[in-house]
Amino acid sequence: METTSPLRLSIPSSGALYQPALDLLRSCGLGVLRTNSRTYTAEIPALPGVAVSFQRGSDITQKIDEGSADLGIVGKDRFLESRREDGETRVIIELGFGRSQLVLGVPDSWIDVTSIADIADLSVEFRAEGSDLKIATKYPRLVERHLLANGVNYFSLVQSSGTLEVAPAMGFADIIADITESGTTMRANHLKQIDGGTLIASQACLVGRGFRSGEDDAQMERARSLTDMIEAHLAAREFYSVTANMKGETAEDVAGYVLDHADISGLRGPTISKVYTRDAEGWFAVTVIVEQSRLLAAVEQIRSVGGTSVTVSQPNYVFDSSHKAHERLTSNGAQR
Repeated sequence: METTSPLRLSIPSSGALYQPALDLLRSCGLGVLRTNSRTYTAEIPALPGVAVSFQRGSDITQKIDEGSADLGIVGKDRFLESRREDGETRVIIELGFGRSQLVLGVPDSWIDVTSIADIADLSVEFRAEGSDLKIATKYPRLVERHLLANGVNYFSLVQSSGTLEVAPAMGFADIIADITESGTTMRANHLKQIDGGTLIASQACLVGRGFRSGEDDAQMERARSLTDMIEAHLAAREFYSVTANMKGETAEDVAGYVLDHADISGLRGPTISKVYTRDAEGWFAVTVIVEQSRLLAAVEQIRSVGGTSVTVSQPNYVFDSSHKAHERLTSNGAQR
């Protein structure tokens, strides 16, 4: 019997990712309609059949793991820390906002400690004196994995949900491992970063469970539509559409001018159409899609071969021939 369950999307209910997540969805044409700021459910009018719920960011990965949500927007740091190791929840799309790093913070007064190798040596010294190096963190799994991989074998983790930067000064930890965007707060609390002390680079991600063909075709199609819109919108940020008028005898002649110059040949070559004017000269409108990094070079090159009235716009979406996000949704096994 065919089911028609809604696609369940979880969004952070507060915090640094809440408003940027809503802004991104709106810019993708997937604006969330929340009738009341006190309600914890919403819908996406442009994509019927999607049920939005607002959850604590720390709970979203668990909700997907346990099967009460299908997709969610969460920081990669939280996802990697809380996901089930044997589960199928995986990163579908990296969204490009909420960028930060999980780093070790060491007291400035430890002038001889400048690298993760020094932390390893220090942990041995602590053990020889009958104690362990204490590390305060909200990310015990990630911290333990990073330390052991870098030869730090003797330590104890102090799990804390409060402000970590004061832990060394208050004496309940020797160093910390925490998320930072710029390092300003750490420096203000007399902590420094060290070589090899960056555990992960994090950003907001769309994560999701594995979808299987035939399981719920309507739900899978909604997941495909949602991820396709997001993926294409994010891809469009890297490209510009450049249009100019150029003289030429034929469209083929103009195409030859353009294709002879790599900066203005575009992703697949130019689109050329005749411009109808009152004078006898032949004019053609030339449009190419160029990468953001090559925009100014492309404009100058178009000018150099006679292009005039150059206009530039950014597309809202760039849909590739393949849908990579959907492939990740339906692949076997979680991303490691």
